[in-house]
Amino acid sequence: MIRVMFGLVIMILMAPGIQAAEPEAVACPAFLDHDLRKLHSTDEVNLCDLAAGKPMLVVNTASHCGYTGQFRGLQALHDQYRDQGLVVVGFASNDFRQEASSEEEAASVCYKNFGVEFTMIAPGPVTGAGATPLFAHINEQSTAPQWNFSKYLVDRNGQVLEAFPSWVGPSDPKLIRAIESVL
Repeated sequence: MIRVMFGLVIMILMAPGIQAAEPEAVACPAFLDHDLRKLHSTDEVNLCDLAAGKPMLVVNTASHCGYTGQFRGLQALHDQYRDQGLVVVGFASNDFRQEASSEEEAASVCYKNFGVEFTMIAPGPVTGAGATPLFAHINEQSTAPQWNFSKYLVDRNGQVLEAFPSWVGPSDPKLIRAIESVL
């Protein structure tokens, strides 16, 4: 009897025109669905493709800031947690007048000086009315960056879980605990 039922199930599943339902695609939040140019590149990245459904650590950066050394620690976070789903994204910005005068120089600081491999976005505003869509979203939920290297932990649904000021470094236990809690 069991063999007969199993055979019927197989026949039904293999019948023409009957297909298994595919899982419904999760819609990407509008604030992520933007093509952004990568730092010192003509290539663009859509944050939906990069990070939809994944936790993100979002950081506004500047090449000539006293906190620029944090690039090394951010890269270490990227290396340690990317296989668990964390996406680190840096947004170069001159909002606090400390970004390099050229993207070539900014890229050199990131990629050559600190070995950055996580996604870096070309310079743009992170505060005020002209903030990039992701930062406009972050700024509505949290405090806008007060200085370079402000860090925002965003959950899989796009909610800002916690904001970390510039002086909280990438290896700070509080930041590490927060990251591990969303993985």
